[in-house]
Amino acid sequence: MLAGHQNPTFVRNYLIAVISVVIMGVGVADLVNNPSRIAQQNRLDGYGRYVSAGLVSGAVNNMR
Repeated sequence: MLAGHQNPTFVRNYLIAVISVVIMGVGVADLVNNPSRIAQQNRLDGYGRYVSAGLVSGAVNNMR
């Protein structure tokens, strides 16, 4: 069992760990759900269609 003088240290370290995880979780959630990042992902998805069409066209031309 924990000794009486070690208990405050354990609680302090536990609180530091919990607060760190909560702050990092909120930061990651804000980063992932950022509207400008979502808009950028939509643009990249749109460009992906053109790149795919170009690759298919190039493959068809090379097969002739």
